[in-house]
Amino acid sequence: MTLTRPTSGAADAGGPVARRGVRRAVAVLVLVLLGALIPLLGPSAALHGTGEAAAPGDGAIALLRTVLFAALCVPVGELFVNRLARAVPGAPPVAPRSWAPHAAAAGFVAALGLASVVSTGNLVPGSLADLDVGGLYETRDGKLALLEVNAFAAAGLCAFSRRPGTQIWPLAAVVVAEALRAHPPTEYSPLLGSGLTLVHLTCAALWTGGLLHVLRTLRGWGGTPTGAALLGLYARVAVVLLAAITATGVCSSLRRMPPETILEQLTTTAYGRVLLAKVLLVVAVAALALWARFRLRRAADPLTACSPARAEVVALGFVVAVSGLLTALPVPIRW
Repeated sequence: MTLTRPTSGAADAGGPVARRGVRRAVAVLVLVLLGALIPLLGPSAALHGTGEAAAPGDGAIALLRTVLFAALCVPVGELFVNRLARAVPGAPPVAPRSWAPHAAAAGFVAALGLASVVSTGNLVPGSLADLDVGGLYETRDGKLALLEVNAFAAAGLCAFSRRPGTQIWPLAAVVVAEALRAHPPTEYSPLLGSGLTLVHLTCAALWTGGLLHVLRTLRGWGGTPTGAALLGLYARVAVVLLAAITATGVCSSLRRMPPETILEQLTTTAYGRVLLAKVLLVVAVAALALWARFRLRRAADPLTACSPARAEVVALGFVVAVSGLLTALPVPIRW
């Protein structure tokens, strides 16, 4: 009897913890599946009634682009927050396990899938025989697609190396490639558009990936005062990031939808509808960030700010999915 009682007690103690872990895993899985439905089903819903033609495989392309964006946010956020944590006095020498290698693998697969689409003339390949890998070297889009594939491969190798901070260079290459891809030379003032996208994408990756890694770090630090200090330090930087994201987003929208037509195009074009959905999500994210900042400053326990911050991470995940969807839709005509 004495041998079985401690075992039973341990099982009883571990039961609630195990159940919480299962519930958390199920919740994450449900959120991921819901996020995947946005790029998969979003194109048909956004294009309905607009008279615009859907691109071949737009749902698959939007999903691949969403995975690529998410794979960029995770390591960028880790590098950013690890740097912030070193600036916190008395920070515990505890860091969560890096997700950068997994993110690099996911980004590599997504970039490879997008490169295969480019190699077939922006058509979803039906078989390996449809691929023209050599043709990728002959076009601007093909070269940028190959750059992203190689950059994620290099980021994965850097993540496994003794100096994971070197990931910053291949990740920067991905951001530059995405900024150039989004604004071809035939577009009006493409360099200005690429510059706006460069700043927008960089700040969005820092904000989204940074908040995710802050919350993961705080779980390892427990309820120590340094946790509140790290969250406060991130919140101060996040204000600047939000301002930059808003400014570049507004400028980019006005370039593609002039002020005199923007209200009409927000409801009559697929791009405008999804852009409006993205704006509403960002407003919700900003409200959650303000709520978290209020708790951080005014609550008796500053770490209660983690509750709205977790909701903010979920909302940011949906913003990433909507952003992936936005890249697969036809750009509105400048009337």
